[in-house]
Order: sequence, then C-alpha cells, then structure tokens
Amino acid sequence: MQAEKDAEFVGAALDAGLRAARFSLPPSSEEFAASIEPKNVPAVFRGVLKGSAALSRWDPLYGGLDYLLEKVGPDVAVEAMMSNTGHVFYGDLRSHERVSILFSTFMQSCKSHLGHLNAASDSSKDKGIGKESTCSDKMCPARSENSEQLYLAQVSILNTENKDRSSLEVLKEDIQEPIFLKGKSFSSINFWMSRAHMRSSTHYDPHHNLLCVMAGCKKVTLWSPSASPFLYPMPVYGEASNHSCVSIEEPDYSSYTRAKYMKEYSERVILNCGDALFIPEGWYHQVDSDDLTIAINFWWKSRIMTEILIVCSVCSQPFNKVTNSDTSDKKGAALQSLKPCTLQALYELMSLVHNSVEAVDQNDRAESASQDTSVCQNNERKKTAADDSSLLEKDPVAKIILPVEPLELRSMLLAMVHTFPRTLEGLVLNILGPTGAEILTRKFDEMDQGSTPEEQAEFYKIFYSAFGDQYAAMDALLNRKELYSFKVFQSVLDQYLRVRVDRPS
Repeated sequence: MQAEKDAEFVGAALDAGLRAARFSLPPSSEEFAASIEPKNVPAVFRGVLKGSAALSRWDPLYGGLDYLLEKVGPDVAVEAMMSNTGHVFYGDLRSHERVSILFSTFMQSCKSHLGHLNAASDSSKDKGIGKESTCSDKMCPARSENSEQLYLAQVSILNTENKDRSSLEVLKEDIQEPIFLKGKSFSSINFWMSRAHMRSSTHYDPHHNLLCVMAGCKKVTLWSPSASPFLYPMPVYGEASNHSCVSIEEPDYSSYTRAKYMKEYSERVILNCGDALFIPEGWYHQVDSDDLTIAINFWWKSRIMTEILIVCSVCSQPFNKVTNSDTSDKKGAALQSLKPCTLQALYELMSLVHNSVEAVDQNDRAESASQDTSVCQNNERKKTAADDSSLLEKDPVAKIILPVEPLELRSMLLAMVHTFPRTLEGLVLNILGPTGAEILTRKFDEMDQGSTPEEQAEFYKIFYSAFGDQYAAMDALLNRKELYSFKVFQSVLDQYLRVRVDRPS
C-alpha cells in the first residue's frame, strides 16, 4: 500500500493531452517558450539542476545545514508556517499561523532532527534491518513526534515588487536559473524547506511556477483547472480562495460528493534532487515533502496575463502584432479571438474582482457572499435612482459590458471560463449588481436571437460549468435582475408620486 502511495500515477479519466511531459535533457529557452509553455500543461525536467552550486552546497546529508547557517548568518529572521493539524499544512488561517523565527534557530532544529534520523538509521542497521531505499525511505526512517510542525514556505530570495521582503537574498548567489528560463522576468524566487515529513493542501497559484528540488524528495499531485468541480475550491472571498475545501487525509465525501472522483483526474509525479517541475498557472497541486527537503521555485507572469496587460496599454496597435502566439494553446486561442476593445473590457472586469477581494475585509466578504435581502433593502432605502442612466452610472460592471456586442461578450465569457474561471465566479456571485445582472441577461437574450438552439445549449452548459454551485449562480442572476426591476419601479413612484415602497420579502 505504501509503495502504491509513493509511486507515480496517472488517473484513468485524465485526458492524454493534459499529462505531464517528461524531459531527460533541458530544452532551450526558445523551445520552452515556443513548444512547452504555450501548451499550459505541466512538464518534468529530470536532472536539470545538476551542476548547480546550491545542489552541492545545501544538501543536509553533506554539511548543507552548516553551510546555510554560515551563509545566512545568525540574526536573520524569516517567516515560517506553524501547522495546527500535524504534518498537514492547510491554506485556511484556522489551520496554521505565520510565525517569525530566526533562520539559524530553524537550521539548528533541522540539525537535531537529522541527528535523530541518523541514530534511527544506525539502530536499524545494527539490528540487521534493511531494505531497498525508496523516495520516502531515504530521509524518513522516523517521523517527528511534535504536534506542532514548522515549515519554511515561500521565504523570499527575490521579490521584484518588494525588495525588503527578500530575507534570504544572500542565497541568490548559489542559484543558477535553468537554461530554458533564460530571459524570463521573475516575479519572485522563493525558498522552501521542511524539517520533517509534511503535506501541503491542494491549491493553485496565479503565476507560472517552476518547482526545483535541491535536496530530498517531493511527490506532487496535479489537477488541471477543468478539474475544479471535483476539488471544491474555497469561497472566492475567503482568505484562501485558491485552496481546495477537501481534506487530503480524511476527505468527507458526504459533504463533497464529487471529490470521490478527484483521483481519476489527477497525476502524481515524483521529484528527486536535481529535478524540476513546470506547473502552469491555475493548475491545482498538492505536495508531499520528505524530511529535510529543500526546494526553490521561480514564479513569473504567464504569457496570457502579460498579453492582456500589453493589449490594454496599446489597444490602438494591430491585434495580431500583440498576441503572436501558438494557436494550439486553447487559452491563448480563446483570448486571441477577442477584439482589443473586448480584451480591454475583460481586463477591467478582472481588475474589479481582484481589487474588491483586496479591499473588502472579512466581515464584508461574508455579508456580500450571503446576499442578505434585508441588507439590500436597507441599503436601497438610502438611495434614490432618477432613471435607468443613473442606475447604470452606479454599476461598474454594467458600464463595462453594455458597449460590448452580444456575440463578442459571449466569446469573452467563454474565454473567462477556460482561462479565469474563479474570477468569473467571483464576478457573478459577489461583484455583479442589479443593473449589471439586467444588462447581462439582456445580452444573453440578444445572443440567443443570433444563435441556434444547439449553440445556446452549448454556451450555457460551458458558462455555468465555471461555478462550483451552478444553481447559486442562476439564483444570483435572477435575484439581482428582480431587484433591478424593483429599483426601477421604486424610482418611478418616488419621482412622480413621492411614494416610497419597500421590496416584498
């Protein structure tokens, strides 16, 4: 059973086109940019880091802990994750806390743990116990008895947005980026180290990611963005909206019924020292790390996000000059089909969602997500809308989508389903106002008039597939459309009769 857990695995339902590619030799930067990255599918690079200074200097089995102690120094503080759930690190704030710790203190703790591991190994040899070493056995003959687990997660070596956060910048001298990333503009380079065996919860990242194992071993389970319905991502307005709700050790299939199929759509890869894994943005991954495993990762903006920003700043330029990309990339192709002005609208909608997530505090998030009717009524009593145009001015989503042609809006929404499904979910469930819902449903009607019944059915099937709860999305649209009608009715009564009415509950 343990051997099965430690082996690589490909789920029976995983499409062949979504399986991770394997490379025994590193590609050139040109090949990576033209043939690997655009596919938006993971790729494993075996032994690509061999020859790196970090690989030889950081290895805990050969003096690496002492080297890191001396290199970083005794007084550098770093932020560590402390788990309240043993060796499993979940993304929500109730399951872990961030603590400040001296890097030297963590290294001393690792040295002590290494001593226990060596003693256990020697004891096994003295008793004549021996077996072939596996990925887990090389560093894990014993498990930590501590209930509190510390993990150095995402400690910055390079941070282009905030250099002051790069507490381990001195380690950059030991790092040589893989040849196929040459010329990339990195958002950050981070240091990851587990003292004892640990597991990270299932999550996705908003950037392209190259995970590089410098010591030890990691087992990474991958799911494509299309597997999101099986993983039950946390609410968009939660503090960990990129994490799955499903427990990785004791999944509750009675509450998360679709999760029983998640393994069928997954793939597990094993990364040993010197290996690297390309994880495209939006791909879910869950990582198991052996004792004293060290890794670094490179994050950079995907070509899709970069092109959106470029197009938004140079909409007057010919579109094909800006988005010169491989048409086999479904995400890129979906965005390529949009006109520059529509791509601008997409960017503005995404900015609304992301800015709202950052600006709203936790209490406001819960209130907004619940869409409490009485709160809506209380807010509406304080507002008087003169006419349709004033309602439009107060709804940023309505203002953005109103000028977009119906069929072009359909293409934009389909591109969001394929490329930014969580943003679309947040837009409809949490940002869309009554006027926006009215405009959107009118656009739906116009789309239907220009489409066959088969095309209509296919569009709505794909559109609602982006939502974990499709009925919640439908209810949100209908409830806000009804609220819009009431607001118009209330506005007319107030303007001509000076009569105020409350919305029926």
